[in-house]
Amino acid sequence: QVQLAVSGGGLVQAGGSLRLSCAASGGSFSSYTMGWFRQAPGKQRELVGASSRTGGGVYYGDSAKGRFTISRDNAKDTAYLQMKRLKPEDTAVYYCAAAKGEAVAPTEFSFWGQGTQVTVAS
Repeated sequence: QVQLAVSGGGLVQAGGSLRLSCAASGGSFSSYTMGWFRQAPGKQRELVGASSRTGGGVYYGDSAKGRFTISRDNAKDTAYLQMKRLKPEDTAVYYCAAAKGEAVAPTEFSFWGQGTQVTVAS
């Protein structure tokens, strides 16, 4: 059973960048689809994007297209979310998650990291 630890959140000015990391342990990282989600106060959890097991295929949610990049390093058991040109509306708690098969919906992911707060100041 894989455990996920998210790091890299914080406070950033609008237009700035942040990179989140999701370190996996206790499982075969390369066998999991890795997803990134976010949840703002009062809103539903939404998909930022998901990476295939090899990293060769990445699906992005509408809010992430053109500004965010998802990648993974299977040798380091780590997934990444690079965020650029951040906007105040990107403020949320960001989570990484793992799924055994192809997945994009939150319910399809079985394992979740603890979440990290990203706050974008205007």
